[in-house]
Amino acid sequence: MNQSIKHIVRDLDQLIPSSQKAFSAYNANFDPLTEEGLKGNEQYAPTYWVATAGVSPEDDGPLLGDINADIVIIGGGFTGLSTALTLAEDFGVAPLVLEANRTAWGCTSRNGGQGQNASGRLYRSQWIDRWGFETAKRLDFEIREGFDYFKDLVSSIDCDAQNGGHLYIAHRTKKLAFLENEDKVMREIFGYKTRMLSREQLHEEFVADQEAAGALLEPDGVGIHPLKLAFGYLKRARAAGAKIHTSTPVISWETRNGIHYLQTPYGIVKAKRVAVATGGYTPNGLHPSLSGKIMPILSNSIVTRPLTSAELKQAGLKSTTFITDTRTLRHYYRLLPDGSVQCGSRSALTGADANNPVHLERLKEGLYRKFPSLRGISIAYSWWGWVDVSHDMMPRVVQPNSNEAIYYAIGYGGNGVAFSAMAGRRLAERIMGIQRPQFELPIYQSPLPSHFFRPFRRLGQALLYRWYYLKDEML
Repeated sequence: MNQSIKHIVRDLDQLIPSSQKAFSAYNANFDPLTEEGLKGNEQYAPTYWVATAGVSPEDDGPLLGDINADIVIIGGGFTGLSTALTLAEDFGVAPLVLEANRTAWGCTSRNGGQGQNASGRLYRSQWIDRWGFETAKRLDFEIREGFDYFKDLVSSIDCDAQNGGHLYIAHRTKKLAFLENEDKVMREIFGYKTRMLSREQLHEEFVADQEAAGALLEPDGVGIHPLKLAFGYLKRARAAGAKIHTSTPVISWETRNGIHYLQTPYGIVKAKRVAVATGGYTPNGLHPSLSGKIMPILSNSIVTRPLTSAELKQAGLKSTTFITDTRTLRHYYRLLPDGSVQCGSRSALTGADANNPVHLERLKEGLYRKFPSLRGISIAYSWWGWVDVSHDMMPRVVQPNSNEAIYYAIGYGGNGVAFSAMAGRRLAERIMGIQRPQFELPIYQSPLPSHFFRPFRRLGQALLYRWYYLKDEML
């Protein structure tokens, strides 16, 4: 390295406070509704995925000093990395990814790893009710194509993939009619080879969930190790020319004469085009186009210690097919490759209450209801994370204002593991000005809706949780 370059690197390094040179402690109480932004440079949440992913691949570190950029992507999780991957590999451009903390620090390293042929929180029968048959069929074709794209990526990356589909468990007998209708819709309208399972068939072939009255089996579904998959995206994107800058939060954003001025702790990035891919960790006030558009919801997750073969047999855990139950505040769970069991569900209303032990105990009891023999098995990992739920329960991949070179992909509602791959691909195409007939679909055509009562949404959420509990468990 010549002396002038050494001098520049030394001067830029002095811009980083000593407290920022090592990762700071993980803030378990972060809340995107009450904080203006992430402080940045934090350690990962203590998830099973972080503990078992191995050494993080090399990234480009903090972005130091002022810089001009063509395309900037805010957020270094599944969506941001998929967008960068498509831009670099398919279009030969080199975007800058700005990640506030570490690669895949937010939703991507905290989810359940369930890659479903879905996106958003609405079922296909609800697509028909909302948009009619033709639009629902076109949306299904797009989601299915996205799932195939996800499977192609998974097949090229070592991410502990577990094929086997997805089970919807009827947690009460009254839920069987709902699943039977969904089975009929998926088979007769969309052509899927789904099938209904009785309680006895479910227990014999898959899992002896003691709550289950029956189940709907979807053949499409791949369980993955989300952080290993994200690391694979990272390596491919960087190999193709993308720059992934970690520990570089965007702390303010101004647009003047069509140029976006993104202030980071170490300088200003002047960008022509900006894409936002921050999921449930979208800071309040990041940009007006996203203000009040997401209802962040906390989800808890636990992983047991690895079970012995005798313990697995006693619990009736025979399959690695991943599972969701029919609660509105649903439980999702799966048997992992090492024999441990992962389970997740709702959590606290606020970040301040996230580490209240009552939420962990509620989730553990949910697991024990399903598998009584697991009571007393030690819990090896416990964490929580924010889910990006949109007000109409469906995601968006849009340019919200045609007069501004701003784009976002957000609002998966807990079903983003698989579809985020396609969302990133479509987001890259939108950034590059590609026109597709698919962009006439609702998830590509309109921005995220706002909500009249959003200043009171936490109060509304508390009331809804009580109603959902009554509907799920009592009524």
